[in-house]
Amino acid sequence: MAFVSPTAEQLGMYLGMAEIDGDRADLLIQQAVSLAESVVKPLPDQATAVVLSVAGRAYVNPQQVSYETIGPMSVQRPSGSGGLYLTKADKAALKSLAGRGGAFTVDPTPASADPSPTWPVDETFFGDDVFEPGWS
Repeated sequence: MAFVSPTAEQLGMYLGMAEIDGDRADLLIQQAVSLAESVVKPLPDQATAVVLSVAGRAYVNPQQVSYETIGPMSVQRPSGSGGLYLTKADKAALKSLAGRGGAFTVDPTPASADPSPTWPVDETFFGDDVFEPGWS
């Protein structure tokens, strides 16, 4: 099954908003998909969560406001909490969902390798008195 981009309605549900600007939401979702595809292409089916997260951050805080006071209410957000970007965690999640990343092993031994020793000790050539006890 191929990746299906989330809708503006799904973004509204993700953000817990009853009303959402559909055109703006569609643009942000489209841009979030493009950013995600810069990490993994084609996007896996489960990438919807990452796309919604990226688009949601941009929808809620497009100017990257870090501190805001309106009347008696003040809000402080962490630096870099707005705009359209992928976090390190977003990139890791995309790679993990696509089956990439993590530990792996590469065995450089060819399939035709023979496990027998290539330099057997030739007792007749070296003799018994050349090696210390236990090293023959």
